[in-house]
Amino acid sequence: MDVELIDNEFLRHFEINIKGTIATVEYTKQERKIFLTKLNIPKEIYSKDIEKSFIQKVLDTLSKTKNPNGRRPEVVPVCPKITDFFRKNIDYKELLPVGIQV
Repeated sequence: MDVELIDNEFLRHFEINIKGTIATVEYTKQERKIFLTKLNIPKEIYSKDIEKSFIQKVLDTLSKTKNPNGRRPEVVPVCPKITDFFRKNIDYKELLPVGIQV
């Protein structure tokens, strides 16, 4: 999926635009953690491939992001589809905080 991922901090979500339709991953930030709370992919553009690619793009972006203290944010998946993605893709488990298992 070759689309631009935008971190819309005002609306507290990541978004992508596919064929004029916006898909989002909503989040909440607390200290060093980012809670991924909801995945919204409109049915007009929904497919398992888009879902997987979108979540992967968000997590890849977060893995390269640094907090003001220079550390990468810890990712807490709250949304069931994002939690399921973590279960199936163990390479991303390093983003989870210590003690969080999915």
